[in-house]
Amino acid sequence: MRVLVVTPTYNERDNLESFVRALHDALPQAHVLVVDDNSPDGTGRIADRLAGRDERVRVLHRGGKLGIGSAYIEGFRLGLRDGYDVLVQMDTDLSHDPRYLPDFLAAIERGADVVLGSRNVPGGGVEGWGPGRHLLSKGGSLYSRAILGLPLRDLTSGFKAWRRDVLEAIDLGGVRSEGYSFQIEMTWRALRRGFVVREVPIVFVDRRAGKSKMSRTIFLEAVVMVWKLRLEG
Repeated sequence: MRVLVVTPTYNERDNLESFVRALHDALPQAHVLVVDDNSPDGTGRIADRLAGRDERVRVLHRGGKLGIGSAYIEGFRLGLRDGYDVLVQMDTDLSHDPRYLPDFLAAIERGADVVLGSRNVPGGGVEGWGPGRHLLSKGGSLYSRAILGLPLRDLTSGFKAWRRDVLEAIDLGGVRSEGYSFQIEMTWRALRRGFVVREVPIVFVDRRAGKSKMSRTIFLEAVVMVWKLRLEG
Protein backbone atom coordinates (compact mmCIF):
# COMPACT_ATOMS: atom_id res chain seq x y z
CA MET A 1 0.00 0.00 0.00
CA ARG A 2 1.19 3.50 -0.85
CA VAL A 3 0.72 5.60 2.28
CA LEU A 4 0.56 9.39 2.55
CA VAL A 5 0.55 11.05 5.98
CA VAL A 6 -1.07 14.50 5.92
CA THR A 7 -0.02 16.78 8.78
CA PRO A 8 -1.22 20.40 8.99
CA THR A 9 1.18 22.86 10.60
CA TYR A 10 0.95 26.30 12.15
CA ASN A 11 3.94 27.32 14.30
CA GLU A 12 5.36 23.82 14.71
CA ARG A 13 9.04 24.57 14.11
CA ASP A 14 10.04 22.87 17.39
CA ASN A 15 8.24 19.64 16.47
CA LEU A 16 8.37 19.12 12.71
CA GLU A 17 11.79 17.53 12.31
CA SER A 18 11.24 15.18 15.25
CA PHE A 19 7.85 14.24 13.86
CA VAL A 20 9.19 13.37 10.40
CA ARG A 21 12.06 11.37 11.89
CA ALA A 22 9.73 9.41 14.18
CA LEU A 23 7.31 8.80 11.33
CA HIS A 24 9.97 7.30 9.09
CA ASP A 25 11.38 5.25 11.95
CA ALA A 26 7.94 3.67 12.36
CA LEU A 27 6.98 3.46 8.69
CA PRO A 28 9.96 4.01 6.37
CA GLN A 29 7.93 3.66 3.17
CA ALA A 30 5.40 6.36 4.06
CA HIS A 31 5.36 9.73 2.38
CA VAL A 32 4.42 12.84 4.33
CA LEU A 33 2.67 15.99 3.15
CA VAL A 34 3.17 19.04 5.35
CA VAL A 35 0.32 21.52 4.87
CA ASP A 36 1.64 24.77 6.29
CA ASP A 37 -0.62 27.76 6.86
CA ASN A 38 2.11 30.39 6.42
CA SER A 39 3.48 29.83 9.94
CA PRO A 40 5.15 33.03 11.19
CA ASP A 41 7.73 30.97 13.12
CA GLY A 42 9.30 29.59 9.94
CA THR A 43 7.79 26.09 10.00
CA GLY A 44 7.29 26.26 6.24
CA ARG A 45 10.99 26.93 5.62
CA ILE A 46 11.93 23.93 7.78
CA ALA A 47 9.48 21.80 5.81
CA ASP A 48 11.04 22.94 2.54
CA ARG A 49 14.49 22.02 3.84
CA LEU A 50 13.29 18.56 4.83
CA ALA A 51 11.64 18.08 1.43
CA GLY A 52 14.83 19.15 -0.31
CA ARG A 53 16.81 16.31 1.22
CA ASP A 54 14.16 13.56 1.37
CA GLU A 55 11.91 12.68 -1.56
CA ARG A 56 9.37 11.18 0.87
CA VAL A 57 8.56 14.68 2.19
CA ARG A 58 6.33 17.13 0.33
CA VAL A 59 5.08 20.59 1.29
CA LEU A 60 1.88 22.47 0.51
CA HIS A 61 2.10 26.16 1.38
CA ARG A 62 -1.13 28.05 2.02
CA GLY A 63 -1.56 31.80 2.29
CA GLY A 64 -2.68 32.06 5.91
CA LYS A 65 -4.27 30.34 8.88
CA LEU A 66 -7.20 28.71 7.11
CA GLY A 67 -7.98 25.93 9.59
CA ILE A 68 -7.21 22.27 10.15
CA GLY A 69 -10.29 20.96 8.36
CA SER A 70 -9.55 22.67 5.07
CA ALA A 71 -5.87 21.69 5.42
CA TYR A 72 -6.82 18.02 5.60
CA ILE A 73 -9.26 18.34 2.71
CA GLU A 74 -6.60 19.89 0.46
CA GLY A 75 -4.08 17.27 1.53
CA PHE A 76 -6.53 14.43 0.89
CA ARG A 77 -7.31 15.75 -2.57
CA LEU A 78 -3.63 15.88 -3.48
CA GLY A 79 -3.11 12.37 -2.15
CA LEU A 80 -6.06 11.01 -4.13
CA ARG A 81 -4.84 12.75 -7.27
CA ASP A 82 -1.40 11.20 -6.86
CA GLY A 83 -2.68 7.66 -6.40
CA TYR A 84 -2.05 6.89 -2.72
CA ASP A 85 -3.93 3.89 -1.34
CA VAL A 86 -4.11 4.97 2.32
CA LEU A 87 -4.19 8.52 3.64
CA VAL A 88 -3.38 9.19 7.29
CA GLN A 89 -4.19 12.31 9.25
CA MET A 90 -2.17 13.16 12.34
CA ASP A 91 -0.85 16.07 14.38
CA THR A 92 2.74 17.27 14.03
CA ASP A 93 3.24 17.85 17.75
CA LEU A 94 3.90 14.13 18.49
CA SER A 95 0.69 13.77 20.49
CA HIS A 96 -0.14 11.18 17.83
CA ASP A 97 2.67 8.66 18.15
CA PRO A 98 3.80 7.25 14.77
CA ARG A 99 4.56 3.89 16.41
CA TYR A 100 0.85 3.07 16.06
CA LEU A 101 0.88 3.36 12.28
CA PRO A 102 1.75 -0.32 11.63
CA ASP A 103 -1.29 -1.23 13.77
CA PHE A 104 -3.45 1.07 11.64
CA LEU A 105 -2.28 -0.52 8.42
CA ALA A 106 -2.76 -4.02 9.84
CA ALA A 107 -6.37 -3.11 10.68
CA ILE A 108 -6.92 -1.91 7.12
CA GLU A 109 -5.46 -5.14 5.76
CA ARG A 110 -7.95 -7.01 7.96
CA GLY A 111 -10.89 -5.20 6.38
CA ALA A 112 -11.26 -1.78 8.00
CA ASP A 113 -12.09 1.12 5.70
CA VAL A 114 -11.29 3.76 8.32
CA VAL A 115 -9.06 3.31 11.36
CA LEU A 116 -9.58 5.65 14.29
CA GLY A 117 -6.88 6.03 16.95
CA SER A 118 -8.94 5.79 20.12
CA ARG A 119 -8.10 7.01 23.60
CA ASN A 120 -11.31 5.58 25.03
CA VAL A 121 -11.05 1.85 24.33
CA PRO A 122 -9.10 -0.72 26.39
CA GLY A 123 -5.40 -0.07 25.93
CA GLY A 124 -5.93 3.59 25.03
CA GLY A 125 -5.46 6.64 27.21
CA VAL A 126 -4.08 10.15 27.63
CA GLU A 127 -0.94 11.47 29.33
CA GLY A 128 -0.39 15.04 30.45
CA TRP A 129 -3.91 16.44 30.52
CA GLY A 130 -5.60 18.18 33.43
CA PRO A 131 -9.17 17.42 34.54
CA GLY A 132 -10.65 20.17 32.37
CA ARG A 133 -9.18 18.86 29.14
CA HIS A 134 -10.23 15.30 30.00
CA LEU A 135 -13.77 16.52 30.62
CA LEU A 136 -13.82 18.46 27.35
CA SER A 137 -12.65 15.52 25.25
CA LYS A 138 -14.67 12.72 26.84
CA GLY A 139 -17.71 14.93 27.20
CA GLY A 140 -17.50 15.89 23.53
CA SER A 141 -17.39 12.25 22.48
CA LEU A 142 -20.28 11.23 24.74
CA TYR A 143 -22.38 14.19 23.62
CA SER A 144 -21.77 13.40 19.93
CA ARG A 145 -22.41 9.67 20.37
CA ALA A 146 -25.69 10.35 22.13
CA ILE A 147 -27.03 12.79 19.55
CA LEU A 148 -25.83 10.96 16.44
CA GLY A 149 -26.38 7.44 17.74
CA LEU A 150 -22.90 6.27 16.76
CA PRO A 151 -21.17 3.28 18.39
CA LEU A 152 -17.62 4.67 18.43
CA ARG A 153 -16.04 5.73 21.70
CA ASP A 154 -13.66 8.49 20.55
CA LEU A 155 -15.40 10.63 17.97
CA THR A 156 -13.14 13.63 18.56
CA SER A 157 -9.90 11.80 17.75
CA GLY A 158 -7.83 13.38 14.98
CA PHE A 159 -5.53 10.39 14.40
CA LYS A 160 -7.03 8.36 11.54
CA ALA A 161 -6.23 6.31 8.47
CA TRP A 162 -8.51 6.26 5.44
CA ARG A 163 -8.70 3.93 2.48
CA ARG A 164 -8.79 6.03 -0.66
CA ASP A 165 -12.21 4.74 -1.71
CA VAL A 166 -13.74 6.18 1.46
CA LEU A 167 -12.44 9.67 0.72
CA GLU A 168 -13.55 9.33 -2.89
CA ALA A 169 -17.07 8.46 -1.72
CA ILE A 170 -17.32 11.30 0.81
CA ASP A 171 -18.32 14.68 -0.58
CA LEU A 172 -15.15 16.48 0.50
CA GLY A 173 -16.42 19.70 -1.02
CA GLY A 174 -19.39 19.60 1.36
CA VAL A 175 -17.28 19.38 4.51
CA ARG A 176 -17.06 22.77 6.20
CA SER A 177 -16.14 21.85 9.78
CA GLU A 178 -12.93 22.62 11.66
CA GLY A 179 -11.38 21.19 14.83
CA TYR A 180 -13.45 18.71 16.84
CA SER A 181 -16.43 18.98 14.52
CA PHE A 182 -14.29 18.12 11.49
CA GLN A 183 -13.29 14.86 13.16
CA ILE A 184 -16.89 14.05 14.03
CA GLU A 185 -18.31 15.00 10.64
CA MET A 186 -15.80 12.99 8.60
CA THR A 187 -16.36 9.82 10.63
CA TRP A 188 -20.13 10.32 10.48
CA ARG A 189 -20.02 10.69 6.69
CA ALA A 190 -18.02 7.47 6.35
CA LEU A 191 -20.44 5.53 8.56
CA ARG A 192 -23.46 6.88 6.68
CA ARG A 193 -22.04 5.44 3.48
CA GLY A 194 -21.67 2.03 5.04
CA PHE A 195 -17.90 1.94 5.49
CA VAL A 196 -16.31 -0.06 8.30
CA VAL A 197 -14.72 2.14 10.99
CA ARG A 198 -12.57 0.40 13.59
CA GLU A 199 -10.98 1.85 16.70
CA VAL A 200 -7.37 1.00 17.51
CA PRO A 201 -6.10 1.93 20.99
CA ILE A 202 -3.56 4.74 21.25
CA VAL A 203 -2.04 6.66 24.13
CA PHE A 204 -2.28 10.37 23.41
CA VAL A 205 0.57 12.39 24.92
CA ASP A 206 0.02 16.11 25.40
CA ARG A 207 2.34 18.31 23.36
CA ARG A 208 5.69 19.21 24.91
CA ALA A 209 6.52 22.15 22.66
CA GLY A 210 4.37 24.90 21.16
CA LYS A 211 0.81 25.89 22.00
CA SER A 212 -2.41 23.95 21.64
CA LYS A 213 -4.78 25.17 18.90
CA MET A 214 -7.87 24.28 20.97
CA SER A 215 -10.24 27.20 21.57
CA ARG A 216 -13.74 27.90 22.81
CA THR A 217 -14.83 28.62 19.23
CA ILE A 218 -13.72 25.15 18.09
CA PHE A 219 -15.61 23.53 20.95
CA LEU A 220 -18.80 25.51 20.36
CA GLU A 221 -18.69 24.72 16.64
CA ALA A 222 -18.72 21.03 17.50
CA VAL A 223 -21.70 21.47 19.84
CA VAL A 224 -23.73 23.02 17.02
CA MET A 225 -22.42 20.80 14.22
CA VAL A 226 -23.62 17.51 15.72
CA TRP A 227 -27.20 18.84 15.64
CA LYS A 228 -26.77 19.88 12.00
CA LEU A 229 -25.56 16.38 11.19
CA ARG A 230 -28.45 14.85 13.12
CA LEU A 231 -30.96 16.92 11.14
CA GLU A 232 -29.23 16.12 7.86
CA GLY A 233 -29.25 12.40 8.74
